[in-house]
Amino acid sequence: MKNLKLIAVGMILITAIGCKDAKKTEEKATDEVTATTGTFTVINDSTKVGFTAYKTTDKVAVGGQFKTITLTETKEGKTAFEALNGTKFSIPVSSLFTNDASGTRDPKILKFFFGMMKDTDMITGEFKVAADNTCSIDVTLNGKTANIPLKDTMNSDTNYAFDGVMNLENWDALGAIASINKACEALHTGKDGVSKTWSEVAVHADIQLAKN
Repeated sequence: MKNLKLIAVGMILITAIGCKDAKKTEEKATDEVTATTGTFTVINDSTKVGFTAYKTTDKVAVGGQFKTITLTETKEGKTAFEALNGTKFSIPVSSLFTNDASGTRDPKILKFFFGMMKDTDMITGEFKVAADNTCSIDVTLNGKTANIPLKDTMNSDTNYAFDGVMNLENWDALGAIASINKACEALHTGKDGVSKTWSEVAVHADIQLAKN
């Protein structure tokens, strides 16, 4: 009789433990579903685009930004990258801003750099995400389209930063580089007496998304 009681108690304990384990598994599965549900969309007016150009042989940085960028063909996605993939953008070059106190730098860039190119009013492009989640942008400038690979930084699940390097020879823009270098010859001359404007430009974008 005592043995039967012990067996019954043991079975009750096993059942109780089994129920607790099942409950934990169910709760964990629910948590995982909650974490993966929802969709992302790009907040159009939150995107910021900046660049860093370089002058002199010492490669002195000159920063700037474009204050206007328009996004089109945005969509909803299960992930931030899915929402971004295929997004197109257009940037009016007239929105250039380099925070130059003299007020002379921006007009020179517009005239002697962008003014030397074809279709100088707009920079256009498309954001692309590959199957392995690597990102890039196709950029159209000077009548030519070329690709810039991007490194992404996740600041939060709805905020991303992207960095890349634009080699202007890929857009046949070396003539424009020579033009701006000549216009700014004294300012682009370093300690070695050489005037130089680099064809390499670092690009940066901050993108904010909404999670629905």
